[in-house]
Amino acid sequence: MKNLSRRKFLKTGAMTAAGLTIVPSMVLGKSFGYTAPSDKLNIAGIGVGGIGRRNLANMKTENIVALCDVDWKYASKTFNDYPKAKQFKDWRIMFEEMGKSIDAIMVATPDHTHAGVTAHGITLGKHCFTQKPLTHSVYESRLLTKLAKKYKVATQMGNQGNSFDDCRKVAEWIQAGVIGEVTEVHCWTDRPIWPQGLQEPKGLVKVPKTLDWDLFLGPAKKRAYNPVYTPWNWRGWWDFGTGALGDMACHIMDPLYWALNLKYPTSVIGSSTLSNIYSPPHAEVVTYTFPARDNLPKVAMPEVKVHWYDGGLMPPRPEELKDGEMMGDENGGIIFIGSKGKIMTGCYGMNPTLLPLSAMEHFNQPKATIPRIKGGNGDIWNTNAHEQDWIRACKESPENRTEASSNFQFSGPFNEMVVMGVLAVRLAGIHGLNRELLWDGENMKFTNISPNDKIKIVTVDDFTVIDGDPRFDRRFAEFNALDMSNEWIKHTYENGFTLPEMPK
Repeated sequence: MKNLSRRKFLKTGAMTAAGLTIVPSMVLGKSFGYTAPSDKLNIAGIGVGGIGRRNLANMKTENIVALCDVDWKYASKTFNDYPKAKQFKDWRIMFEEMGKSIDAIMVATPDHTHAGVTAHGITLGKHCFTQKPLTHSVYESRLLTKLAKKYKVATQMGNQGNSFDDCRKVAEWIQAGVIGEVTEVHCWTDRPIWPQGLQEPKGLVKVPKTLDWDLFLGPAKKRAYNPVYTPWNWRGWWDFGTGALGDMACHIMDPLYWALNLKYPTSVIGSSTLSNIYSPPHAEVVTYTFPARDNLPKVAMPEVKVHWYDGGLMPPRPEELKDGEMMGDENGGIIFIGSKGKIMTGCYGMNPTLLPLSAMEHFNQPKATIPRIKGGNGDIWNTNAHEQDWIRACKESPENRTEASSNFQFSGPFNEMVVMGVLAVRLAGIHGLNRELLWDGENMKFTNISPNDKIKIVTVDDFTVIDGDPRFDRRFAEFNALDMSNEWIKHTYENGFTLPEMPK
């Protein structure tokens, strides 16, 4: 079953694509305080040991019918939460055995397996809630965007701040022209809070009996098990995660991507502390340039540069902030610089304020123009707003559906931008391309990397002291830059795992 062929898998899926029909609540009497069983979604959770457990808890208004995780020890608490749910290690087997009884899936696996699970789920007609970053690569993001449109399923990326009032306020303020034309934005995070800049682990470690290591690897290259990879630490390895930028930009850059009507950048510059072939750097700075967009009724949308900082690096401190006043919050933030002023927010776009802070005393906020989500005005970690808005969308017909605001038509292109920045860092480095990379978003490629360009990437970086003398052992391997760029844009899938075809 682990080698279930794609043809057989899709044949099985075609039989279940219609799924179950959710009967309108008015027919079943929900308005009288009763929710009939057939008015609830049957949801399967895939990747349930970490944040997936929280997502499922926020979906418990529905029927949680199946749970799938490659590490049953790590997932045991979630298994105990839903004792009636059927348990699996392989999502392909889960779909084959339970496809007809599953309406929707929640995907919170490591980054490198998001796309495979989600894409096949969509082709089976399943609504999809997929954690951020939506995918591991640019191509995968484009694929999910197109598949979701083709199959007309309800989708949502797991960047929960998107459903909050403050994210909407930021968009309303910017688009009302409160600070004029925005030409510069700075974003930062306190991440990584997991190990990065790591060397390939040495030695052999026995695989725990509760973990299916081959299924964890999924489409990634084979390697020996080591506990430094999982659980959770996979974020600090290129083959499984996307580092601090991939993890947090989907939260922090969400309000600016929305407010400024962005899509594809035209160029990107990456810079970082020493990186290597295995693991993201400790800290990085990425600068995206976005072209001018169509003007809005109350403000123009000129070219804008967006700067990203992580690993403890911070943007220049605004002169409007007094000594002792924090930039953003403890998790990061955003500063918008406009022709008439500045706006600062915390992480997730929370607590937006004009700068200086005293400007808020007489500020008449623009009229709310973007619909609010129920539960989107409280504690971001103690609300089910983001998940429940997706559930609402799942229950509406495609023809009359109000999509959840981080549906894949928004979050797909957004995520493309995020993970393209990850590539810019990987192509930079101490012996990298040494240039601003020009990006053709429509065709998903850098246009100023030649077939002859080379990059050198660290493969070994050891340091010891012997008899009081420091000994450095730093080695590089040379790679063709264009080949590496193409591979990172569209990963090669290993071990028999595949993706559906890109819709035309």
